Order: sequence, then structure tokens, then C-alpha cells
Amino acid sequence: MRRPNPPNSPIDEASERPAGASPATAELVPAGAAPHVAPAGAQPSDPILLMIANAARDPAVDIEKFERLMSLRERASLADARRAFYAALARAKGEFGPILKTRQVDYPHKDGGGRTSYRYEELADVGAVVDPVLSKHGLSYRHKSTQEGGKIRVTCILSHEDGYSEENSLEGVEDKSGMKNPNQSIASTVTYLQRYTLKEGLGIGAGRDDDAAGAPDDPVIEPDDVAYIEQLIRDTETELAKFLEFIRAPSIAEMRMSQFKIGVARLNDKKRKVAGGTATA
Repeated sequence: MRRPNPPNSPIDEASERPAGASPATAELVPAGAAPHVAPAGAQPSDPILLMIANAARDPAVDIEKFERLMSLRERASLADARRAFYAALARAKGEFGPILKTRQVDYPHKDGGGRTSYRYEELADVGAVVDPVLSKHGLSYRHKSTQEGGKIRVTCILSHEDGYSEENSLEGVEDKSGMKNPNQSIASTVTYLQRYTLKEGLGIGAGRDDDAAGAPDDPVIEPDDVAYIEQLIRDTETELAKFLEFIRAPSIAEMRMSQFKIGVARLNDKKRKVAGGTATA
């Protein structure tokens, strides 16, 4: 007969297992072994941090050398953050759904000489598609704007959770089309520039509207597409004739949507290379 354990004495768990039973996973530890715990004062695994730690303990190291080590570490951290930013952006772009042009603009000209009519997507339409995906990958964006004279400048700041960010800016004038009052004219330009700086920063375009029944599969681009690609051409100082030859279009206004997508991808790639100092003429 098995004797009960005396009160307050430790229980021998091994004796509680049936004969032949395997020990629990947590018990598969060699006798005398202990969980791995980094010792206090352990050296960092990063070689640059290790050099900085050694330099900080060495009274013979001058401050100038120490500052060079810190600068080296900052550059390495920035490079790591930049790589994380581009990797996250690439993953996000692969998950964006289509952005449809469902908003209608239709108004008579003030001089009575005709009408302007086209479709476009609002900033909220773009955000509804990209915001959840960007957040999932640690990306976010915000805008800032300035006005000087008749020029309105909007900057989109696209940031990653690791601390790296990129900016791109566009300028415009007050949109006095239609029957807008002065404040509406400014607001219209600001939201227009916000939409395009965001799309440019993400390297995306809008698709066609759903109710373009009977439209050809590859329609001519619309006025806001023309304005967008013209701005990209100016930003990258691209020679227009060579660009049109590359996309095989007679003019910007006559570009087809397939040509527009190729052209935007090419110009955005050139813009990133210009920013990184690796672009060629």
C-alpha cells in the first residue's frame, strides 16, 4: 500500500505517473539543466553596437571616434528601416483592390461655351481601398499643405512603423471651375493634390468606372489622368518626345489607359531612383 505524503511535503510527481508513461514535455530536461537566460551585461549581437559598447568603456577612445561610430550605427539603422519600408510597401501593393472612378463632374462653362464632364475617384474612395492594407503592413500617411500667392502646395508623407518615411509634393492653383466660391476653390485644389500625391507615393492609379457600359477595353485617359502624368514628367525632368516614343502614344491627351499605366510605372520608378541618386538620363 502506498503511503500518503506527509503534510506540507513536496509531491513526487514522477511517482504519480502510471508505470511506462512518458514524461511531460516540460520534464524532458537533462538533470541539472536550467533555462537559457542571457547573463547580465551580455554583449550585443550587433557588431556596430559591440564596437560602440567597447568604445564607451575605453577611456582612451576620443569623442570624435565615438561620434563616428554613432554616425555609422545611425546610417545602418536608416538602411534597415528603408529596406523594411520598401518591403512593406511592396507587400501592400500586392493586396490593393481596384479604385473605381465613380464620381461624376458635369457643369457648364461660365462663358456658355460648352460643358465639362468626366468621372473621378475621391480621396475617400482611395482611402477606403488602401487604408486597411497599409495599416496591416505598418504603413500610414498624412498630408501637409502651404499656400503662397496663387500657388497651393500639398505634400504627402508616407511612413513605416520602423521610422522611415518618404515625401512627395505637388503644386496647383485654385480650382475656379464651375460655380465654386473662393474657399471651395481652394478646398477643391487641396483635395485634388492630396489624392494625387497619395496615389503617386503608393504608385497606384484608378480603374475605370463600373457603369461605362459599351466603352472600349482600352479607353483614352481622362483630364485628371493627363494632369497627373504631366506633373510626373515635370518632377522627373523627363523629355516628353522620348517618353511618348517609349509608350508609343502621339500625345499625352491621346494616351490609352494601358499606355498610361506603363508610363506611370516608368515615371514613378525614375522618381524613386532620382531620390536615391541612382537615376540615369
